[in-house]
Amino acid sequence: MLGVHGTFVGVAQRYADRVAVSDGARELTYRQVDEASTVLAARLAAVGVGRGTLVGLCVQRSVSLVVAMVAVLKTGAGYVPLDPGHPHARLRAVLADAGCPVVVGDASWRGVFTEVPTFVAIDDAGAGDDAGTDDVGGSFTPVAVCDDDTAYIIYTSGSTGKPKGVRVTHRNVLRLFTTTDELFDFTHTDVWSMFHSAAFDFSVWEIYGALLHGAHVVVVAHTTTRDPDAMWHLIRERHVTVLSQTPTAFANLAKAAAATAHPPTDLRYVIFGGELLQPATLTTWATHYGTTTPHLVNMYGITETTVHVTHHTITPEDLTQPHSPIGRALPDLTIDLLDPDGNPVPDNTLGEMFISGPGLSLGYHQRPALTAHHFPPNPHPHHHTHTRRYRTGDTATRQPDGTYHYHGRTDHQIQLRGYRIEPHEIEHTLQTHPHVHTAHITLTTTTDHPHLTAHITLTPHTPNNPHTQKTIRNHLNHHLPPHMIPTHIHTHTHLPTTTNGKIDPTQLPTTTPPPPLREYTAPRDEIEAGIAELFEEVLNCGPVGAHDDFFERGGDSLIALRLMARLRKKFAVDLRVSTLLAAPQVDELSAHVVERLMTAMDPGRLDALLWDTQGVLPSISEKPTMG
Repeated sequence: MLGVHGTFVGVAQRYADRVAVSDGARELTYRQVDEASTVLAARLAAVGVGRGTLVGLCVQRSVSLVVAMVAVLKTGAGYVPLDPGHPHARLRAVLADAGCPVVVGDASWRGVFTEVPTFVAIDDAGAGDDAGTDDVGGSFTPVAVCDDDTAYIIYTSGSTGKPKGVRVTHRNVLRLFTTTDELFDFTHTDVWSMFHSAAFDFSVWEIYGALLHGAHVVVVAHTTTRDPDAMWHLIRERHVTVLSQTPTAFANLAKAAAATAHPPTDLRYVIFGGELLQPATLTTWATHYGTTTPHLVNMYGITETTVHVTHHTITPEDLTQPHSPIGRALPDLTIDLLDPDGNPVPDNTLGEMFISGPGLSLGYHQRPALTAHHFPPNPHPHHHTHTRRYRTGDTATRQPDGTYHYHGRTDHQIQLRGYRIEPHEIEHTLQTHPHVHTAHITLTTTTDHPHLTAHITLTPHTPNNPHTQKTIRNHLNHHLPPHMIPTHIHTHTHLPTTTNGKIDPTQLPTTTPPPPLREYTAPRDEIEAGIAELFEEVLNCGPVGAHDDFFERGGDSLIALRLMARLRKKFAVDLRVSTLLAAPQVDELSAHVVERLMTAMDPGRLDALLWDTQGVLPSISEKPTMG
């Protein structure tokens, strides 16, 4: 078979002149994506990429990312998506674990992956509008693959202290869309948004949901995903019909939508996934737009089972339910609810979810023991494709009508804003810092925005002061992606333990006491003053001085998204949340803003912003340098 890429080629021939993908700056038709991906595939084949190879992809959200995905598949290889917003150390660790001999990326990444034998710059690989004129791909023929060949490996948080790669096959992806065709009426006229990172499996649904139906996928800029007002504008301006969202992201979008008088005229489906949906959080949206135009669909799923497992269309009655209704299993999957002894449980009884069917991935890359534990044999297979089950660690109840309600986890895994986080990975990273003796991670849910809290003890003779906290946070920022960075780091003299010597989380405080306020230092210039004002707005506090720390004043990773969106509007600079994690003080963040402005702004305008309140222009050299 020709797998996902073969199916795409057939669709591209049928809808050759329709727009396949756009990113705000460029758009490519199906013919152009097909031709551009063939050119890149030929170049990859020329450096040894072929069936069974794993290729790292580190490409910013753009039409080029989609072209690169199709190109890798055309060679018979599988791709390993890397999020450009993650720390370099983590990206290198993923590539080393996957054993990728080749990385395709934006040219700026060439010097980052020096350990990888071959780097192919997407900028030079013919991914533009005229890519099909390149003779390089003229004689290349897409490679045939087997159903169970790897299409991609997505890395998720690992309980052993390092991320684990989930191997997903061509069969897994293709059956996802054939089995959901009877649940939706997707057509070539749809416009899908790619809201999520390519390293998050929800994006698989967004990208291939469009490309395998002849539809148009709009690649959403990273900055727009952080700005609900801009996202709502994009949905209307680009006539998006299929929108995929985590419940957390949609809650912010619903507030932005409600603040306008504009209905979602083209939107047909809002599809939820990635985390627990609390039905009551949909009340704002339902009050303004109802639940049928567009349809609101909750789809529980896991990376290991290829994005989605269940399907449920939200009704007004659901909004009063105490637990998340996740509906029925997709037609080709089976859910078994089992008790701790492996026995089926009756209706309305809590049990652990075991999934079987052709959506199950191959397991974990180079982790046979972990794969065997999580994918045990199915003692009662319903079909030859149901010989294994995936043990989810999630609990649910089955209703008498055959639908399921999700309840939570059986272990310590945390679900936060669409990500499944293994606390042990964060704890392991913390304990590699020389100042940290012990560490325990909890999910704090006592605020409107659930967030991670780290409870630590320090090594002997380590001072408990802001400098120590900052070095620990910088260490985390160097090794972990932003969604795994604890909002608060709470230092204890000792962590409470049970009688058998294990940490007792029930004895840990559910809130983190705020640190003492720092001595107020007035902002030195308009940039620092502007950032301080933004801190005050998003944190609902004041006054904020030049040396105040965003997290010490009550910020968390979700509020950080709002801060960075407002920062972009105010100063026309695009900074990632990882920048704030490394530079959380007003004056530190100001230095990053200045650095960006120095390369983009008229010097006279920049000088004006740097005049301090005494009318004295400080030298730029006096600003902290960021290297």
